[in-house]
Amino acid sequence: MTTADVIVIGGGIAGISAAARIAERGMTVVVLEGEDQLGYHSTGRSAAIFIRNYGNATLRALNAAAAPFMEAPEGVSETSLLSPRGELLVATEDEMPALDKYAAGSSGLDRLTPDEAVDLVPILRREAIAGAVIERDAQDIDVDRMLSGFAKMLRRAGGEIRTGAQVRRMRHGDGLWKVETRRDRLAAPVVVNAAGAWAADVAHLAGAKPIPLQALRRSAAILPAPDGHDVSAWPLFGSAAENWYAKPEAGKLMVSPADEDEVDPHDAWADDMVLAEGLDRYERAVTVPLTRVETSWAGLRTFANDRTPLVGFDAWEPGFFWLAGQGGYGVQTAPALAALTAALVAGEAPALAPDVVTALDPSRLMV
Repeated sequence: MTTADVIVIGGGIAGISAAARIAERGMTVVVLEGEDQLGYHSTGRSAAIFIRNYGNATLRALNAAAAPFMEAPEGVSETSLLSPRGELLVATEDEMPALDKYAAGSSGLDRLTPDEAVDLVPILRREAIAGAVIERDAQDIDVDRMLSGFAKMLRRAGGEIRTGAQVRRMRHGDGLWKVETRRDRLAAPVVVNAAGAWAADVAHLAGAKPIPLQALRRSAAILPAPDGHDVSAWPLFGSAAENWYAKPEAGKLMVSPADEDEVDPHDAWADDMVLAEGLDRYERAVTVPLTRVETSWAGLRTFANDRTPLVGFDAWEPGFFWLAGQGGYGVQTAPALAALTAALVAGEAPALAPDVVTALDPSRLMV
């Protein structure tokens, strides 16, 4: 039996960053990751973009809290995790209400004319654009460097990571959680449920009251750069109606249908029909025909029904901590949520505003 102060279930960016911050406080931490590598599912399939205006008001507060760390990631990297990109949203006439709604709740956006949008992304179909906005401060995230940096921080602080360690049984007694994997038995007074799309399954194993969490598939494909175009300086660009987006990726274009199909947790793959429909929407917005798809994949984005993460102790199960429901915001909010998790686990006052902490509390969805 391995004993620790905290067991973290899930080795994506949420679990690893939270474990690192907890271990910094002198607590013994063991991370259990079911796959053979860290960040295999959602973290490793992220669009890797930091958009300050992405998400609801609570998520935007988390984005703002995470930004200073992303720019100066002390203990994780010697240089910024961010690099310039920008996010350009374009709207047809029918999509203008969606664009106006997004702009009304955002800051740091500039309105663009159709000609200005085409100047930034020359393949956009000028006659289809009724309006456009750009967030110039949107930036690429070096997700690999971020994940590996937090893992190194965790190990430096004495934390342990066990891969291939899918949790099979859990029970609580005598003030301890007893957790079993195929190879190991562990015990700790606190368990952090950072299992991503499998967070509801982990809660079920723990006997916790269920909180509705839904995994949604998000697909993407890599396309060759349009002939004659260097895409490296282009912003991420997409529809204001969120039915497609494209992002420069290593000299090519990553295009997503921005799909959100409800699925059970699994090792996700792209649905050919969904991908084809999304690529058609993209192709109708640009002047260059799609020639071929080089590769495609999918990831899972898991949401609570109010699209706000669950971060906090369970109201009924002692020592059971929720760190789940990050949806498509998990990478960019990880620094803020890791700091909050560590503070709550250690019994410290969180740095986040009280209303943000309350909005994240899982008890809001417990009945």
